[in-house]
Amino acid sequence: MSFAVDRLVLTPDDIDLSRSPLAGQLGVETYVLGAFNPALTRLPSGNLLMMVRIAEALRKPKFDGHIHNIRWSEGRYVLDAWPLDAVDTADPRKFLLNGGRWRVMALTSLSWLLPVELTPDGLEIVALHYDRAVAPQGDFQMYGVEDARISKVGDEWLMTTCSVSPERHSTTLYTSDNGLDWRFADIILDHQNKDMLIFEGTIDGQYWAQTRPLGDLYFAYPPGSEWRAGPSINLATSPDARHWKPCLKPGIRPHAATVATARMGGGTPPILTERGWLTLWHGVEPKEIVGVYRTYWSILDADDPSRTVATDHAPLLEANPDLTRDLEDQMYVRDVVFTTGIADRGDHYVVASGEADLACRITHIPKARFE
Repeated sequence: MSFAVDRLVLTPDDIDLSRSPLAGQLGVETYVLGAFNPALTRLPSGNLLMMVRIAEALRKPKFDGHIHNIRWSEGRYVLDAWPLDAVDTADPRKFLLNGGRWRVMALTSLSWLLPVELTPDGLEIVALHYDRAVAPQGDFQMYGVEDARISKVGDEWLMTTCSVSPERHSTTLYTSDNGLDWRFADIILDHQNKDMLIFEGTIDGQYWAQTRPLGDLYFAYPPGSEWRAGPSINLATSPDARHWKPCLKPGIRPHAATVATARMGGGTPPILTERGWLTLWHGVEPKEIVGVYRTYWSILDADDPSRTVATDHAPLLEANPDLTRDLEDQMYVRDVVFTTGIADRGDHYVVASGEADLACRITHIPKARFE
């Protein structure tokens, strides 16, 4: 599937690390590993705002027989050192500690969030708001803040983020009165429950959200079932967007007939259309270390989002190597598109994605595609 308007609007070369929250603190050189996975919302001015994940990494993480990572500690950023013979560095995004009975990892970068204002069509940069960056502020975020999603419900903007720490891998909530200035609210989902997308509207006075709990154990469906056991997109409700109760019914589950969506997670916050709640989500086909990430869509019933009323098993978006051809020297993963934001613009939607864990991609998708 191709679309007439489909381009990169922000790359690592656009980021000025002299204005990073980490600037001047580590004593070693850093670089932008990726500027990607942007949340998207429309501001009161009519402009769009992307909240972009900036993964800031060490230029030379290996020295003196150790690999190093960045960590927030008591308001500053420091380096930790791990012996090279004690880790597995096969994945460029992280390293695993050898030994133990479960996987323990550290990241090769630390992420913070940069608000990037765009023109109403999402195709040109208006401003990079470094003074409004969202960065770690507590031990529960000592390895970074990642993968924001923004929903506007009533007069309030709600932004969910993934906060990374040895304490927990949690979902945290920020709120705003204008879509640009953000206040930390609280941790709202506990360990390894991420990709949380709050619906852009309530149902019978309740907030709804998609969640994606992870774990190392899943129970099998019966032989011949249409469903595949594994990560799925669940549902939760809340009276105030702070306190969440899981729904009894499942949400979107992987189908047994294909491995293209063997693993899945939420993409864009569900928005209400004439047919129901439109949600874009990612499916991951196993391949090598990272897998192949594609974007799919479903429409959920307006009153009962556990019921899917329309979907398409063909991908809506796939990674596009032509878009990253000029960034070849910066590529470290391939076959990844990770859609994270959507905004209405008349006869089409402006859709924001992370491309190759490297850059921000904007695609204009006609509304007729979902009819």
